[in-house]
Amino acid sequence: MTGEFVAFFILSLLTIGGAVFMISFTRVVHMVISLGITFISIAGLFVLVGAEFVGVAQVLVYSGAISILMLFGIMLTKHDANDEGTGRTWKNRFILLFVAGVFGLLFWGIQNTPWPAPPAPAASPVDNAKEIGLEVFTKYVIPFELLSVLLLVALIGAIIMAKKEGDNE
Repeated sequence: MTGEFVAFFILSLLTIGGAVFMISFTRVVHMVISLGITFISIAGLFVLVGAEFVGVAQVLVYSGAISILMLFGIMLTKHDANDEGTGRTWKNRFILLFVAGVFGLLFWGIQNTPWPAPPAPAASPVDNAKEIGLEVFTKYVIPFELLSVLLLVALIGAIIMAKKEGDNE
């Protein structure tokens, strides 16, 4: 058993556990925390398979921006702590049994599958961020610039629309 396998196993359990807890928790703050754990462990899985750039983007975009949006949703909605968590014990037990069954089935399938031998490693290691940068700024420079102009126009349009709504009050 290698360290890579142990890291993959732990990150996989954190990903699945965070997702299951996210749908089974009743308090929104707990849901956001479990969703953050899921996003960060998915980023760890990306790093583990050699996609460092995607893993960092996962942390920056999902764990940062989407979690902040969810926290704004928490702040802007009303919550009654007395109504949360009543009558959900049978649902939680069913979810636990279902996830344990799916996990056991997948674990058995993965252990009993004959996997082909991995290919020989490349002569020189590939730097993913460098390769993405070279592709974006050589082959895809025009679509990249058009996308940046489109985002800039959308930002200016949102500012103008927000300014007009503020003037009407």
